[in-house]
Amino acid sequence: MASPVHLAAVNEDPQPAAPRPARDPATIKPSREIADLLAVMAALRTPGSGCPWDLEQSFATIAPYTIEEAYEVADAIDRGDMQDLKEELGDLLLQVVFHSQMAEEAHQFNFGDVVEIVTQKLIRRHPHVFGDKRGLDPEAVKKLWKEIKASERAARPDAAEAGVLDGVPVNLPPVMRAQKLQDRAATVGFDWKEPQPVLAKIIEEVEEISEAMQAEAEQPKLQAEVGDLLFAVINLARHLKIDASRALAETNGKFQRRFSYIEQELAAQCTSPAEATLERMEALWNEAKELEKATK
Repeated sequence: MASPVHLAAVNEDPQPAAPRPARDPATIKPSREIADLLAVMAALRTPGSGCPWDLEQSFATIAPYTIEEAYEVADAIDRGDMQDLKEELGDLLLQVVFHSQMAEEAHQFNFGDVVEIVTQKLIRRHPHVFGDKRGLDPEAVKKLWKEIKASERAARPDAAEAGVLDGVPVNLPPVMRAQKLQDRAATVGFDWKEPQPVLAKIIEEVEEISEAMQAEAEQPKLQAEVGDLLFAVINLARHLKIDASRALAETNGKFQRRFSYIEQELAAQCTSPAEATLERMEALWNEAKELEKATK
């Protein structure tokens, strides 16, 4: 069976379609069809009859909402709330439709182009499903995925001038970006082979922070040292195959649960954290830990 994978397709830019005529808003009803969602968005962006707020938006003003909706999807998943997940996925889809509508108005691309390019990408990156690379185990699939992505980057027009770390988005959350930068550097061998040296690096960074504190270093120096420590900790998580962002999110949740317990217990005694001693709050913190262990 011949493989349908063609890396040349990475740089193919289909001719953008002209914006579609807007439908009469009175004829648009809620439905399960994507065409009706596109029609709603087009109506909202129609000058004269559309929504003033939607009309004044741009890619830059909508981008923060797109990021926010992605986080809300992740939050619904973490909470196991399928009803909320359904709604949040709809909100995230709306962001794709909104950006696509603005691009269509600018004669750049439309929603159909977005669907086409992601379909091409999925087929291209899964030759073990759609091509002749059948029967691969999960590790081989992961290796093949990385090879295909590397080939895609090499096929881009600016590949000759691009560095290894180019293409890792600057606007990613810092923890996620650090992990991706480390992953990318590892593809050319700039990486420790096992976790133990990374742990030693963390200890080294802690010692440097201690030295900076003892020397009463200025804030920029301390900030740089703490940044180095965080980067090393993220690297350790990567070597242990742990998602650093998820690990930190779980710890954030744990901290909030235990602190809430402190607040509740103090409130039952007609007091508050601001009025309680640190020793009393630490004792309640340990109670919360023991209760969590007992629950598990």
